[in-house]
Amino acid sequence: MVADWIAENIVEVFGAVTGIAYMILEIRRNIFLWPLGIITSAVYIYVFGREGFYANMGLQVYYLVISIYGWYMWRRQPVADQPDGKSDVRRIGAATAVWCTVFLFVLWAGLWFLLDRATDSPVPVWDGLIASLSVVATWMLTRKYLEQWYVWILANAIAVAVYITCGLYPTAVLFMVYFIMAIIGVREWSRHKVIDSREY
Repeated sequence: MVADWIAENIVEVFGAVTGIAYMILEIRRNIFLWPLGIITSAVYIYVFGREGFYANMGLQVYYLVISIYGWYMWRRQPVADQPDGKSDVRRIGAATAVWCTVFLFVLWAGLWFLLDRATDSPVPVWDGLIASLSVVATWMLTRKYLEQWYVWILANAIAVAVYITCGLYPTAVLFMVYFIMAIIGVREWSRHKVIDSREY
């Protein structure tokens, strides 16, 4: 019975396993999270497209691109903890935080309109919000901003509720794990002495 279910949902199961591995690498600030993210994104392009979550399918394409960018940025930044006691974790500056917030709401409004008018997405408002939060949080991750974890906590909490409502139970479980791991992530990253905010 279990084997039959796994066989029928092998793509989603694979995406869940690689997604959890990605979160573990993210918490540890390990640069190999980026190539793993490329693999996970490729799987979820299929999963979300099949279920009609078009914003999240498009988000996975964004993840492919941002993973290449993140890999490049992390190679340029300080790695792990430094001899002077500082780490590679940063706090976001006020100007960048405002920019991210404005971009979030503009993107959400655009996706909401597009999904509502041009697709059969069952939840255009929430599909667009999850995608918008994830776009901003992933960009923040490329800069190793501590605050990216708070954005992920919000996005994952909304995703769990939406996917349960839509009957995507394995994906809902995955995002519940993401939610818990995001809480662990913010606690773990907060343990390190963060670098003072810098604008790039």
